[in-house]
Amino acid sequence: MNKNSRRDILFRYLLISAGIILFAVAIGLQLFSTTVVHAEQWNMKADSVLSRVEVVLPRRGDILAADGSVLATNLRYYTVRMDYRCEKFMEEEFNNSIDALSDSMARYFPAKKAREWKAYLTEPMNLPKEKRPRAKKIVPNISYSEYERLRSFPFFSIKNPNRNGLTVEQRMKRSTPYGDMARRSIGGVGEQPNREIRGISGLEMALDSFLFGHPGQAKKIPLTHHIVNWTDVAPIDGYSIKTTIDIKLQDIVENELNTVLETVDAEWGVAVLMEVATGDIKAISNLEKSKTSGQYIEGMNRAVLGFEPGSVVKPISMLLALEDGLVSNINQTITIGNSYAYAGGRAITDSHYNSSLTVKGVIEESSNIGMTRIITNSAGPYHNDPSQFHKRLAEIGFLEPMNTGIAGERVPNVPATKSRISLSRMCYGYATEIPPLYTLSIYNAIANGGRYVRPRLVKELIGADFDSVLPVTYIRDRICSEKNAEKLREMLKAVVWGDRGTARAWVRDENVAIAGKTGTCYMIENGRYNTSRKRLAFCGFFPADDPLYSCIVLTCNPKQQWTGAASTSGQVMKNIAKKMYSRGMLGNSSDYREISEEGTHPVFYASTKGNAHSLIKRSLDIVEAKEIASNVTANPKEGRVPSVVGLGLREAVVKIEEAGYNVSFTGNGYVRSQSPGAGLALKEGEHVRLSLTEF
Repeated sequence: MNKNSRRDILFRYLLISAGIILFAVAIGLQLFSTTVVHAEQWNMKADSVLSRVEVVLPRRGDILAADGSVLATNLRYYTVRMDYRCEKFMEEEFNNSIDALSDSMARYFPAKKAREWKAYLTEPMNLPKEKRPRAKKIVPNISYSEYERLRSFPFFSIKNPNRNGLTVEQRMKRSTPYGDMARRSIGGVGEQPNREIRGISGLEMALDSFLFGHPGQAKKIPLTHHIVNWTDVAPIDGYSIKTTIDIKLQDIVENELNTVLETVDAEWGVAVLMEVATGDIKAISNLEKSKTSGQYIEGMNRAVLGFEPGSVVKPISMLLALEDGLVSNINQTITIGNSYAYAGGRAITDSHYNSSLTVKGVIEESSNIGMTRIITNSAGPYHNDPSQFHKRLAEIGFLEPMNTGIAGERVPNVPATKSRISLSRMCYGYATEIPPLYTLSIYNAIANGGRYVRPRLVKELIGADFDSVLPVTYIRDRICSEKNAEKLREMLKAVVWGDRGTARAWVRDENVAIAGKTGTCYMIENGRYNTSRKRLAFCGFFPADDPLYSCIVLTCNPKQQWTGAASTSGQVMKNIAKKMYSRGMLGNSSDYREISEEGTHPVFYASTKGNAHSLIKRSLDIVEAKEIASNVTANPKEGRVPSVVGLGLREAVVKIEEAGYNVSFTGNGYVRSQSPGAGLALKEGEHVRLSLTEF
């Protein structure tokens, strides 16, 4: 080695050594700066990290049906992605498996066909490796069972994620296993800026303080290799809320309301079914016509919003008249005539002429004149001081908040007016705004012998170490005497069963005796009544002689077929009652079968297939239940049980009932098994039992 080469090598070593020394000096200086000069600043920063308190969110409680079925719960959902640039991606194995993988994806995730899945999955492979995506979305928001199935597919079954590139994002999501069923009443949730999941509508909002729970606290602590969260105060999970909703009744109410709304092409409808003795809201449905699909979807919760009630308010006015002694004998005759101009106001008229009516006939034939003459009687308290009408409604608790648990609930707007003209309108259903649920509550009290039970949607709070059943409560222990409640029930029964009752042609049924009242109200537009647009109501209870359930139905602006309160809203209530009777839900034997005859008004029953509803015409004139039962028993037809495994509950029930059999079921979701099995011979009227998948 010559001298120049040796000099060059030594010079390079010198440079490298100098660099190492300088780097070591820099490290030493930085270490000295961190541990001595700026030690206080770094200690403060470390303390700030270790002392930082983070909120630990609690688990939101579930919302349950009356039988414990889950209406809303928290489920973990998974979004699956694929990293095409992972270190040991098995490209050859991927290419060999792509056809089988695409077939599997198409079968269980049919949003794409097999060839479309293949094109979608192989698209990144056409790019240079450094440009391939690191997180290509495969499927979003799938359940754990779906995720497990996906992991069993060819190529995706490789356990090492560094070889197949599979990654997964998890998030908790509020899920409603029954879909849109009672969706507005159950409500929804939304994420707040602080990441808290809070109720924004319905029960979710009204009972948010119970469902949300109490957040916990966590802080950072240093371990050997890293810093972790340490929970100081554990979060307290929210209470689960057991509601009064009965899934079977909810299904019946929604289907029957939907069927009639479709038949008459109405804008929207609402139906509420309540248990007389307890005030438990067993079903509540709010449907409105979608502007895009034309189908009826769960809409605004109009059950707690105020509307002019129309003639369904007359029994409430009559209740006050009976209690205040304005009338006592319901067979007493009063003058009616062509019109009645009270206090110089515009003449009040009826839809048809009566020279006179009994007090009972005023309700039976829905006489505006008769109701006004009774309430404004000069011997009564309201003629001299019309504001007493408002005062009396307040005394019986009708104007108080019900606190049912339904968000958006409003109290009735009944003006404390001193105008006699306004009084004459209010007493038969105009110049006021009353939520349907409030109207129903008075009818329920009439059915309950005068005891004014508080409607409710919540019956139990359930916690980890807490279970509280909420008692039945009363707005007033009694708002009328037993005797007057009996008189009112007789009047309401006459609306359906009287020779001139306004609902006799549509609501009368020999098997389920219904009592109730029709109500028609023109809708206000631009400050004036539009006589071409009507809101139709029917409110009542059944069975009429021993009431178990009360119900109110509103139908808005029907455009075809039938446009009367009895033929629309009354028809919904009748069909609900008959369907309950046919399933043995009214304390009867469920061997009832409908028998139709020609030449009479049709009754509509809902049959569902997906979201489509078909109409089945039935006769109004049905032979008595005993006759039907004896005929079925004496001459039962034998058929084959249809297969319903894999169907949803609604589709399964309709299919079995159309075959002539009764249905009972356990569980939720889709039919897992049936007994007797499909194809077996079974006599008409016997039971088919379904077992559903559990959520």
